[in-house]
Amino acid sequence: MNPQAPSTPDAPPLPPPPAAGPSPVSGKAVRPGDRIFLGLSRGSGITLLVVMAAIAAFLTYRSVLAISGDHANFFTTLDWNATGTEPRFGIAVLAFGTVVSALLAMVIAVPVAVGIALFISHYAPRRLASPLGYVIDLLAAVPSIIYGLWGALFLVPHLTGLYSWLDDYLGWTGIFSYSDGAARSLFTVGILLAIMILPIVTSVSREVFLQAPKMHEEAALALGATRWEVIRMSVLPFGRSGVISASMLGLGRALGETMAVATVLSPSFLISTSLLDPGGGTFAQNIAAKFSEADTFGQDALIASGLVLFVITLLVNGAARLIIARRKEYS
Repeated sequence: MNPQAPSTPDAPPLPPPPAAGPSPVSGKAVRPGDRIFLGLSRGSGITLLVVMAAIAAFLTYRSVLAISGDHANFFTTLDWNATGTEPRFGIAVLAFGTVVSALLAMVIAVPVAVGIALFISHYAPRRLASPLGYVIDLLAAVPSIIYGLWGALFLVPHLTGLYSWLDDYLGWTGIFSYSDGAARSLFTVGILLAIMILPIVTSVSREVFLQAPKMHEEAALALGATRWEVIRMSVLPFGRSGVISASMLGLGRALGETMAVATVLSPSFLISTSLLDPGGGTFAQNIAAKFSEADTFGQDALIASGLVLFVITLLVNGAARLIIARRKEYS
């Protein structure tokens, strides 16, 4: 008779699974960790909306107080005197300077940024692409005041020759006529802002171009396409929405830039057809220059101009989202 095999002790019972409630979407059970994460995510989104609404309410309340006491048209007046016995101030000059300088920065920066991003992602060898990408990322972290000091001490003195050349050959257009001896104008501000937003647009565009489907690129190469044809047919259509988003991100910084603009611009509260003459100003620069010496009503007037900048920024970002959403080929 064979000896009986030794009996093994029974395995301990498994612990019961954690209690889970039904999912509000699919009706399936949801673990407690998922419910906690869902609550935290939802709470973060609601908190952001509450903060934005609180900022808008504060700006609107203080702006109404200022505009109700304005003795001039807030939208068309070419003057800013909010501390007089009869306050007269308007945003026409500030809106003109802000929009023109930001558009100049975009016209200069976006094509250069896209070219640099394509070079890093598809042309440069890996030994060069990685250090160049690190340098671009570091430039995005340089403080605004550093750019402003560089612009005031180096850029402004070296632009007088370019301004004289533009006046000699293109001054007949009225846009590039140059009559002042200094180069502290909206054109200088546009160049400085373009240099400032260049790293941001380049970094985002580079990451988007690197995500282009490799199968599409390899298929185009297999059909005999050149490298530029691969980029034109496969990379650029895929990354178009990303380039638009990167451009809007850079435009947001250009619209709200303060210290760099205040350092290189000499505003005269005049709307000039020439981009090379001193004149104009921006919302952020005007707030930074006048806020410390303004009384309570003057601060309300500056807050009213800040509300206009807030609305312009929201409209620009909303328009970008609509462009991406309405064009199926961008997604």
